[in-house]
Amino acid sequence: MSLNRKTALVVGANGIIGNAVAQELKREGWQVRALDRRPAAGTETLLADLTDAQAVAAAVQAARDTTHVFYAAFSPDPDLAVEAERNAQMLANVLDGLEQANTALQRVVIYQGFKIYGSHLGAKVLTPALESDPGHMPPNLYLAQEAQLRQRAERSRWDYVALRPDLVVGDIHGNPMNIALVIGVFAALSRALDIPLRYPGTDKAYGQLLQFTDAGLLARASVWAALSENAGGEAFNVANGDVFRWERMWQDAAAHLGLQTAHPVPLTLARHMRDKAALWREIAERHQLIQPDLEKLVGWAFGDFIFHTETDIISDTNKLYRYGFTERVDSKQSLFNALDSLRQQRVIP
Repeated sequence: MSLNRKTALVVGANGIIGNAVAQELKREGWQVRALDRRPAAGTETLLADLTDAQAVAAAVQAARDTTHVFYAAFSPDPDLAVEAERNAQMLANVLDGLEQANTALQRVVIYQGFKIYGSHLGAKVLTPALESDPGHMPPNLYLAQEAQLRQRAERSRWDYVALRPDLVVGDIHGNPMNIALVIGVFAALSRALDIPLRYPGTDKAYGQLLQFTDAGLLARASVWAALSENAGGEAFNVANGDVFRWERMWQDAAAHLGLQTAHPVPLTLARHMRDKAALWREIAERHQLIQPDLEKLVGWAFGDFIFHTETDIISDTNKLYRYGFTERVDSKQSLFNALDSLRQQRVIP
């Protein structure tokens, strides 16, 4: 694989993963384009709805020099079969478009969540989860996408690498899957109501062992995965390398934000926070925040999923280390950095 000509197409560059990857690639001197439904700030963007094959094919005609694809797009659906079919077709549309454009594609880096191990099905996942663990009965969007990549790579000159982060921590806003934003907004509302920052999940979830994947760490692992000669065709868990329990992390985060804590009170945030829109608008106006619309800002349902997880969620990252990427990140500092950045951007007060 030639390392001289590096032109990236970041698919889903407005998401928490894609944004971090695009920024890291630019820092590393790559030519970077985004493929998304809306412009990605600071990055040349090819606009297309990924479910529209013709629109994607037309858009990527301007990316014929693409050597590497970083595929971070995701379209959720409560019906797992619909979700798997839609996301597999979105990936197919991108690959078909690049093939029609006759690009010099060398590698695809794709991102898979812990759901590939069946955690979303209520299964007790054997932890730390290994990349070699047996699969489960589909549908699963990640299994559908990887099966497609494997089949296509066998008849193509390019290969692929699958990266498996877990709970990604970053400082992007406008993306529902950002736990730092959920915590930051929940903390601001708690402060405004003059109440402690109380963990909104169950006692059991409060004590489980969990992990973060720092968005910056994942971006740097992505660059490594794109260029490592021996990574092709492999899957790698990517996590910070430490573990935590919310019962300690929550109190540390509260202290960082200058709030007191008290015993958890389990809430269904997606329902319980519906009446907080007016209060958030007041907070936003008082602190001149950039998004006064609470519904557009934060994904409470994502917070519900995270804060009610009642099993350990831990990945084994030794394979990644053996293959050559050995960076680690302090998870507490990762969360603090994301919260501080969200404050500096005037996303939270």
